Amino acid sequence: MKAKKQQARQSHMECHHKMQARIQEAEDTIQEQQLVIEALVEEKASLLQTIQCLQEDNGAPAPFDDECEEEPEEDPEEEGLEDIPLGEGEIVEE
Repeated sequence: MKAKKQQARQSHMECHHKMQARIQEAEDTIQEQQLVIEALVEEKASLLQTIQCLQEDNGAPAPFDDECEEEPEEDPEEEGLEDIPLGEGEIVEE
């Protein structure tokens, strides 16, 4: 009985160590991916800045303007929609 408990404990410890190794490997991978993402974001910002500078040098408007133009809200009356007076358009049964 004591040998079985010892074997179970060893098996449990092996599993625990394997899981810890997998967790550490996953964390390392995530950290590497985060570094790659940060580098890509910095590269993107640098490229956008370069594009804007080149366009300004050529007299073209900046393509990546931070301000978005808001579209004006449309007025339903301007679209030709009219209120239908009550009583009109009803189906009359004969």
